[in-house]
Amino acid sequence: MCAKSGVTYSIGGPMPLLGAEKATRQHLQALPAELAGVKPRAIVVISAHWEEAPAVKVLSNPKPPMLYDYYGFPAESYEYKYNAPGDPDLASRIRDLLAKESIPCELDADRGYDHGVFVPLLLAYPAADVPVVAVSLHASLDPALHLRMGEALAPLRDDNILILASGMSFHNMRLFRMGGFSSKAATAEQPAAGAAFDDALTAAVLDTDRAKRNAALLEWTRLPGAREAHPREEHFMPLLVAAGTATDMDAAPPQRFFHD
Repeated sequence: MCAKSGVTYSIGGPMPLLGAEKATRQHLQALPAELAGVKPRAIVVISAHWEEAPAVKVLSNPKPPMLYDYYGFPAESYEYKYNAPGDPDLASRIRDLLAKESIPCELDADRGYDHGVFVPLLLAYPAADVPVVAVSLHASLDPALHLRMGEALAPLRDDNILILASGMSFHNMRLFRMGGFSSKAATAEQPAAGAAFDDALTAAVLDTDRAKRNAALLEWTRLPGAREAHPREEHFMPLLVAAGTATDMDAAPPQRFFHD
């Protein structure tokens, strides 16, 4: 059994692969050790870079191609390859688990690995020897639906399948471009943008009372600075799915093992 669902914030497109964002890079490289050295049988990635409607989609391609869904980066960032196999049987199981909970879901045999999938996995599992199945968000970005998605997928954890939520805790591109999100430049008088939201979100996620935690996440827009952190919430939704998988808070209490 995998020790936990992983929540990874894949920051700056391919920048961790290009040598930037050193702390994120080191965190991802250390992820297998954080999981007690247990190699997962498969990895399910909930990517912030894939939205579908009216049904959630699950990648069922046995040999997914690369999807370079970013622009303006160095030429080498369009040459990365991640040749981990897909797992059509697992994709079908995911579809069935979601359908059982009345969540519309379809298989997608054509899509490739977007950068929300291949950037963290190139660092965490560079051997590409663990099957990977990507799952889309629902384009409604409904928090309750995404929490239910996680609850539906929770049985996968008992089969040593790592559920990796690939998004960000702060995704305000305007402030990124202005340089407004920098913890290094923060002061008591001028804290980093998103600091209040980060503190409130951390407290909510680490709450061991599952009902209270879920209530706080479902009402996430009431957290201080929520809309400053997420003018649009697609990068927040993967966290809701990961939180939903944590159904046994006593046996596996939430923990934060990386923060930057």
